[in-house]
Amino acid sequence: MRYQVLGTTQATRPDGTPVPVGGARLRALLTLLALRAGRAVPSAVLVDEVWAGEPPADATGALQALVGRLRRTLGADAVTSAEGGYRLAADPDDVDLHRFDRLAADGLRALDGGDPAKAAHALDEALALWRGPALADLPDPGACAARWEARRLEVRRARLTAALALGEAAAALPDLTALCEAHPLDEPLQALRLRALAATGRPAEALAAYGDLRRHLADTLGTDPGPVLRAVHADLLRGDADPHGAGPHGAVTPPVPRSGAR
Repeated sequence: MRYQVLGTTQATRPDGTPVPVGGARLRALLTLLALRAGRAVPSAVLVDEVWAGEPPADATGALQALVGRLRRTLGADAVTSAEGGYRLAADPDDVDLHRFDRLAADGLRALDGGDPAKAAHALDEALALWRGPALADLPDPGACAARWEARRLEVRRARLTAALALGEAAAALPDLTALCEAHPLDEPLQALRLRALAATGRPAEALAAYGDLRRHLADTLGTDPGPVLRAVHADLLRGDADPHGAGPHGAVTPPVPRSGAR
């Protein structure tokens, strides 16, 4: 069985046939178990998160009933009792979130190792797993979902870095522009856009964009551009904004959970 939590929670059989998982609480339970695929999740954690901090009077009985429904949906052996809780009988790679994290790590290593083509392949595979907001069926996705969304942004930034290194600045520019509009304070991302503009024969536009960024940072944060942006600006003034020197792919991304962590 395969499980998807990068979007609405879904389950599919090995042949690709979808398994309907009906009911918001049932999908929330499956999401929580999939996050720690192959590991026990304490009953108290499941109750607290499935019922969003407002458990029913008979929380133990309600959870047992919900687990029973999930077993009838997925198969009797899909969820086992373990160590004061329940465990999804699956390998981490059976869950799209953990598969994404593995492919992302492979791609980032390849990019750091100077192989943008290999990086692009792994990062494309990783990003293709996303179908919507992470952990969409949790009642309160909170900080956990935010960390995975930050990881996704890091991977998108890295993929665009690979594109510039491969001489694909023109193709990358529309995505870069849209991402920069959505994340105006992400300086490494903004630096990539400036380099892409220069690489597509628009250095004057890149210099104007740098000026806009400098004013925006001053007005919003009261700060000057950081070292990544300043380095790009210096290169632009010299006429040497090499897209291969695109800078760090994840300099402002916070730590993210490893497979199975929340």
